[in-house]
Amino acid sequence: MFINNFDPVAIQFFSFEIRWYSLAYIFGILFGWILSKKIFISNAEIKIKFDDYITFLILGIIIGGRLGYIFFYNFSYYSTNLLDIFKIWQGGMSFHGGLIGIIISSIWFAKKNNQNPFNYLDIVSLVAPIGIFFGRIANFINSELYGIETNLPWGVKFIQVDDLYRHPSQLYEALFEGIILFIILLYFRNKGLLKTPGIISSLFLIFYSIFRFVIEFFRAPDNQLGYLILNLTMGQIASLIFLLIGILIISNYANKKES
Repeated sequence: MFINNFDPVAIQFFSFEIRWYSLAYIFGILFGWILSKKIFISNAEIKIKFDDYITFLILGIIIGGRLGYIFFYNFSYYSTNLLDIFKIWQGGMSFHGGLIGIIISSIWFAKKNNQNPFNYLDIVSLVAPIGIFFGRIANFINSELYGIETNLPWGVKFIQVDDLYRHPSQLYEALFEGIILFIILLYFRNKGLLKTPGIISSLFLIFYSIFRFVIEFFRAPDNQLGYLILNLTMGQIASLIFLLIGILIISNYANKKES
């Protein structure tokens, strides 16, 4: 068993702090951008416009992630503490909210340039597991989004939380939603599916949602929400919705192919 006593602050200059969570966002976006430009984008026009698209993408991640957390996870608090909405450095970001932000910003940018949004969403889906991996490692360092109690030998005591040994659910997510998901999508990309707009995006939604839904059973629910419908967490409910969206995209492609 392991005791987690990591400092969430990576670098500190007097009162100025840089947290691991901030670095996770920076490294995730940076590595994703480099991989996209150097390896995954073959269309010359998309490659030229991708740098401009990144600005829209970052705004979508931050605004969507923040608003998603506020409305999905902690609306009662922020409705009476409006100024705290802007205190992103204190934490409070939702993956599914960020995903919605990415979809909206991608559609907006693509329509401005008379392009198919999936030209961008498919590339982002390929590299998104890299950002997820860094983000979940940062969650582990921050002692947040931890798991339920366990007596398994790899249980972790998050001493900033309590004295219980818990599932390191952040590491489960880093492994499955990060590394394994990246390998799966890379496999389908190498099979040529990136040439068909929407397929890689739908596969991302399907596999991510399945991994997230299962891992949520080992993750402690948010204190302010607890368990919801059918004893599911908010993360599981959102995952089911995006799983359905992914299946619908795949089904639509299959129907078009048959016709």
